[in-house]
Amino acid sequence: MFSKSKINEPGPKTGTDADTKEKAPEMSQTKAPEATPSAPKAKPPASVLSADLQISGNIKTTGDVNIEGNVEGDIRAHLLTVGEGATVKGECIADDVVVNGRVIGKVRGLKVRLTSTARVEGDIIHKTIAIESGAHFEGSVQRQEDPLNSGSKPMSTGAPVAPKQDAKV
Repeated sequence: MFSKSKINEPGPKTGTDADTKEKAPEMSQTKAPEATPSAPKAKPPASVLSADLQISGNIKTTGDVNIEGNVEGDIRAHLLTVGEGATVKGECIADDVVVNGRVIGKVRGLKVRLTSTARVEGDIIHKTIAIESGAHFEGSVQRQEDPLNSGSKPMSTGAPVAPKQDAKV
């Protein structure tokens, strides 16, 4: 083993120095990417829309949103929390939806939770739902396996049925 390294390298001291210099940058380069993937794994804090904020327009994020003010528009997020003093007029779509305040519009979520202070006027499409005692809800509730993407399914199944019904009549 030792004879092979001496034959391949010009000198023992220079070769070992070169090896350490070459290996050190490689190790530092491999350590940096290892640290980089762990950074995205850390969950960023939720975006908070404070009580004095009024928004007219849609909100779309892959992160978490905590609404404390008034929003007039649709909201799409990973976790959507509507605070006690908040009002949302529009469609709420999220993996997890927690309503403490008021929502006027459709709610779509894998998990939907209406707390005792919730006021919802609109339909809820969910995979799982929890409604606490004291919550006010006016609308319909529908369970679906994939409530987030169900908008395209009824159109595809409804299209062939309509022509058949017209042909029979």
